[in-house]
Amino acid sequence: MTPTVSNTTKGAAMMVACMAIIGLVDNYVVLIAKEAGLWQFHLCRSALVCGALALMAWGMGWRIKPRRWQGVAIRACCGAVSMAVYFGALAVLPVAQVGAGLFTAPIFVLLFSVLVFRTPIGLWRVLAAVVGFAGVLLMLRPDFTALNLITILPMLAGVTWALTALSTRYLCEGEDTVTLLFWFFAALGAIGAAGLLVMQVSDLGDGTSFFGRGWVTPTPVFWGWTLVQAVGSVLAVGMLTRAYQIGETSYIAVFEYAFLIFASFWGWVLWGDQLDLLGGVGMAMIILSGGVIALRTADA
Repeated sequence: MTPTVSNTTKGAAMMVACMAIIGLVDNYVVLIAKEAGLWQFHLCRSALVCGALALMAWGMGWRIKPRRWQGVAIRACCGAVSMAVYFGALAVLPVAQVGAGLFTAPIFVLLFSVLVFRTPIGLWRVLAAVVGFAGVLLMLRPDFTALNLITILPMLAGVTWALTALSTRYLCEGEDTVTLLFWFFAALGAIGAAGLLVMQVSDLGDGTSFFGRGWVTPTPVFWGWTLVQAVGSVLAVGMLTRAYQIGETSYIAVFEYAFLIFASFWGWVLWGDQLDLLGGVGMAMIILSGGVIALRTADA
């Protein structure tokens, strides 16, 4: 399906709504981290999501089996690796560096769209993406003075998230949204199970940190917030997946920057966190970037 202006506008709206939901539910991960580890969270959330999707698919006749296994598998693996690298990097790096690395994804989407798929993106959209990324840097202010392999790990999260977006558009055309949702969370669950196993049999598990904690007995608080995360994630990732299916990928990707705006907003509402002047300027740059990209045509 060739994306139209109308579909791309709808995709952009879905992406903004998706980021609003993720920005809200991700603010509660700090509560989950007090109860259990990262790998247990991924495994349990994926079990809830995949179980619910399987039941609904059986009852409502939804399709879970991919039409083309290869494309769906590539997309699921890219998305799962991106999230695993992102959260894994949080164990050894400041969140500012990790966040800045992940939000290079729209830049890589534009780059791969031009170099691999020969998509015309136009000078204004390139400049707008650069402005949006500069806004991210102003908000997060990462320290790149000690550049090494660990420091660039978040960039890998950005690259693999960009590949997730592109594979949704170019390798999964015709796949049902439920199909893509199910296998994305199934891959995340598999990584969670593997992480738990590694924590159990290796010296990496410290038993206390979010990254290094193995299996612990789930508490009602853990199950409650994991259920909230599962419901929010299904809604949000479903909209994100559909947005990339119906809209032009290089347009849609930049609206992922809205996550920072909503995460900051919900952080202020829930926890009283406030942006300083530079953070506000960065947010304005991100909004300007999204506006320019939405209004310019592909050949502008």
